[in-house]
Amino acid sequence: MATPIISASPHLHSSRTSKKLMYDVLIALVPAFLVSLYVFGIGALLVTAVAVASCILFEFLIQRYLLKTEITITDGSALLTGVLLAFNLPSNLPIWMIIVGSLVAIGIAKSSFGGLGFNIFNPALVGRVFLLISFPIQMTSWPNAIENQSKLLDAVTGATPLGLVKEGLQFRESMSSLASQIPSNMDMLLGITGGSLGEMSAIALLLGGIYLLIRRVISWHIPVSMLATMAVITGVFWMINPEQYASPLFHLLAGGAILGAFYMATDLVTSPMTQKGMIIFAIGIGLITVVIRLFGAYPEGVSFAILIMNAFVPLINTYFKPRRFGSRIKIKN
Repeated sequence: MATPIISASPHLHSSRTSKKLMYDVLIALVPAFLVSLYVFGIGALLVTAVAVASCILFEFLIQRYLLKTEITITDGSALLTGVLLAFNLPSNLPIWMIIVGSLVAIGIAKSSFGGLGFNIFNPALVGRVFLLISFPIQMTSWPNAIENQSKLLDAVTGATPLGLVKEGLQFRESMSSLASQIPSNMDMLLGITGGSLGEMSAIALLLGGIYLLIRRVISWHIPVSMLATMAVITGVFWMINPEQYASPLFHLLAGGAILGAFYMATDLVTSPMTQKGMIIFAIGIGLITVVIRLFGAYPEGVSFAILIMNAFVPLINTYFKPRRFGSRIKIKN
């Protein structure tokens, strides 16, 4: 009798390998990356290059000398982690901090759990949150305005839209008085705002998200459920008091909502397996994000929300199991 092979999921095989899925996500991120290059220039290129190179290097060194396992740096996972980490960083972050964030993402969030397919938290977000907690000033300081630059480049300097709203409301300013300081919805849609590399152009991120849906790399359940939850909750607060709370459209376009919904929360390894589980998972992310944005100390809550819900994925998978093939037969004596 042949010895059964016990391995981690997935157990259904097709021609769509993990490598192809990783590179599909990278292709989807190209429009947003081009916008960040246009807005931030060499800073965006440097941050992305350092993050990618560091993630690949650390994965190679850990697999080669610490774990002594098969080298898998060509599967695209370390490359994607580097790009997503860069998308969650400001364009002027010191190089050594980017390297530290990459080490945390690959060494702690990924390799310590056994590598791709075994990690329970999104590696790029772990790296980002570690940097945010360890170096809050550098992670929330955006490039200063450069004299004699165009109006476009001046527009992307300073605080993020979410930061402006949070700071303004702390000083009891109304939304109408902040209107002149906050970028318009069109500016946030096109990418003429301040923030991390991946918080620039909502339309570029949406184009990539549509590509992933068409390619069936992701399903609609997580992004739609997450964004809908955010829209409904913020909409209720906005209707109650529009002078104190921003509109639902602002919350969807600002910050990392779209980046998180389409590219971070949908990570195949750290998200639920079933459609019902995905919806519960996404609703939780949307709810936590809004609570942090409206009542927390940080202006943005997407990263924290995704990591918190990542921890609940095993429990969600337990209660929302996929349908079994076959059935239990009771044999009568």
